[in-house]
Amino acid sequence: MASNRLACHDCHRIVEPDEEVCPFCGSNSLTEDWAGYVVITHPAESEIAEKMEVSEAGEYALKVR
Repeated sequence: MASNRLACHDCHRIVEPDEEVCPFCGSNSLTEDWAGYVVITHPAESEIAEKMEVSEAGEYALKVR
């Protein structure tokens, strides 16, 4: 995980630092101020995905400020 990656305020997905818009939800609210990193591979079987209300596999920030 690179520390300069961005997290989307709306969907918590991790995106590359050169992105200006989240490619997953279309939000332009991206930030470097995030903590915690989780990779969801099988959201239908994951308790973490359920608590985060995640329905798609991917890389997510646990806390986005």
